[in-house]
Amino acid sequence: MTKTLNRQFTLAARPKGAAKLSDFKLVEAPVPPLAEGQVLVRNTLFSVDPYQRNLMGNGSSEWPAIEIGEPMGGPTVAVVEESRNPDFVVGDRVQTWSGWQDYAVSDGADLRKLDVGVAPPTTALGPLGLTGFTAWYGMTKVHDFKPGGTLVVTGAAGSVGSAAAQLGKLRGLRVVGIAGGAAKTAYLKDQLGLDDAIDYKADDFAEHVKRALPDGMDAFFENVGGPIFPVLMEYFNTNAKMVICGTIADYSDTELPTGTNYLPRLITLIHYRFVDIKSFATPYVMHTFPEFLAEMTPLVTSGKITFGEELIDGFEKLPATLLTLFDGSHSGKKLIVTAD
Repeated sequence: MTKTLNRQFTLAARPKGAAKLSDFKLVEAPVPPLAEGQVLVRNTLFSVDPYQRNLMGNGSSEWPAIEIGEPMGGPTVAVVEESRNPDFVVGDRVQTWSGWQDYAVSDGADLRKLDVGVAPPTTALGPLGLTGFTAWYGMTKVHDFKPGGTLVVTGAAGSVGSAAAQLGKLRGLRVVGIAGGAAKTAYLKDQLGLDDAIDYKADDFAEHVKRALPDGMDAFFENVGGPIFPVLMEYFNTNAKMVICGTIADYSDTELPTGTNYLPRLITLIHYRFVDIKSFATPYVMHTFPEFLAEMTPLVTSGKITFGEELIDGFEKLPATLLTLFDGSHSGKKLIVTAD
């Protein structure tokens, strides 16, 4: 039965640097009324992703910042509670973009019906959702990666990085993943089947990179940025191709970092090794989402693409869970689940 109050986590303040719990506010608002042609959905799964820091403002982002007092944005899985739209019936499972609130109203244009008989609902927020789409687009549409070369993926234990790394393996590349900690690097090799894995937290990180890349780097899927990039860029081979998917280490930065300026060295490498660096942002390429689903759904349902996910119980844990994405402690996909 639909409740009368709608819990929402709204943006209380724009972060100064890293986000903190006081930047969010838990409020209760009336459940919005339903007009003709609309549906009321109740969110049961919430996606927690690094780019949501960008939505808060005061950082580097291609996403427009949400307004103070507005609910935090992000994809969810929901169930239709009421419908005045002939395309949806009560009980339909849908993927929405309604953000951090219990209930939302939609005209149906932003809803994707889910067939839970094909794949679990959680996958609509992971390998068959925005994170999987991000990995697929970066590995498929930005560059033509040639089989046989070496691909390096940073943030390889995360939901985007792990999908990108596996797609690289399926496309015939030698894949080296970079992640933080022994447990994550073991996961990359033992569970995902990567050819090698490097712990960026290791004191001798540079030596590990040298060992793992004896023949250099032909392809690079960048999720992290930060201080490990200057080490990796020295291994660009001639005609290497790089995709910039994200720079999570720098999401809270609005000014140039202090310390050594590596830009002149990077320009030299680009010039003399003919490195092709491209970037992309998913809001501008969503028209390819059906093509993504057509390729990725059988890969996920057959087990050729595996994925890790952590389900965390409780709507109230949304802000704290987001903060864990930036301390290096997480791996796989973080999902908040509420009562179904």
